[in-house]
Amino acid sequence: MKERSRVIRTVARVMPAVVSVTLEKHIDELRGELAAARRGKSASLKIPPEKIDAEGMVQIGGGSGFVVDPEGIVLTNKHVISEPGARCRVQTEDGATYDAEVLARDPVDDVAILRIHPKKPLSAVTLGDSDKAVLGQTVLAIGNALGLFKDTVSLGIISGLSRAVQAKEDVSARAQELRGLIQTDAAINPGNSGGPLVDIFGRAIGINAAVVVGAQNISFAIPIKAAERDLKDIKKYGRIRRPLFGVRYLVLNPDLSRKMDLPVGYGAYVTSDHPFEPAIVPKSPADLAKIKEKDIILEWNGRKIGPETTLQDFLDDCKVGDTVTVKLVRKDKQMDVKVTLTERK
Repeated sequence: MKERSRVIRTVARVMPAVVSVTLEKHIDELRGELAAARRGKSASLKIPPEKIDAEGMVQIGGGSGFVVDPEGIVLTNKHVISEPGARCRVQTEDGATYDAEVLARDPVDDVAILRIHPKKPLSAVTLGDSDKAVLGQTVLAIGNALGLFKDTVSLGIISGLSRAVQAKEDVSARAQELRGLIQTDAAINPGNSGGPLVDIFGRAIGINAAVVVGAQNISFAIPIKAAERDLKDIKKYGRIRRPLFGVRYLVLNPDLSRKMDLPVGYGAYVTSDHPFEPAIVPKSPADLAKIKEKDIILEWNGRKIGPETTLQDFLDDCKVGDTVTVKLVRKDKQMDVKVTLTERK
């Protein structure tokens, strides 16, 4: 007698909606990029002939994704499709391959939205409510582990909520802080990125995104609410609309404030960690509101800013056009400043 557990039924329901996402470039373009990297010096690009298709295209990367609309809307990670100039393709569960249009890349969360044009309606994953996720909840991660093992399923629990990590697309890239993540001990490997993290009933509550290198059973997923917001923007505006404030900052704590000899022990200290990036984005709402470098932003609409609730956390809950009041301290003087948020480009 076959086992008919809830897990097996959930896998059977979700698996048909999970897809492979691949990036391809022409072999001649790859040779040109290699020559440019070597400053014009000749270089041999050794790629096995079987890796080059009839059009001269070579797969250079990829990951997983999942269908959220039967007409061909697919969610994945932004970092999965980050290679400039590459052709993006999606392979569905039945083996059919489609050219994919990148509808949007979320500038804050590691989310991308693709569109394909299937010949018939596809199976789609139902979106759940990531705000209702709880510690210890059973979850499944589904994807294409290492890009080699299609239809890989791992089972685990939610190990942590509202986690923040510094993530890199590769060793040469600048780190990006991802916040509000779901931590799970369900195994997520390279290639699983972009696949769904689903609850025991098959509802997507996250997008598999990152692992901690060198650690075991520590993986992260982006809450599905971030993607839901993006999908609504795409439907309403044809693009993702995210609010811009316009400062770079350092989150303060009492120890750091003492070391820097600052007048307060919390807040967002306006500064840049990069010599070619200003602390205040020119012509941004913060710039127009006369916020200055070395200001310390203490509160956002009356709520204190700190390590657990950063300026970015508050910004994520706002919409384009909102006017917010920030309390800041400048050279020991406190003041309230009103800032009207514009659209991030």
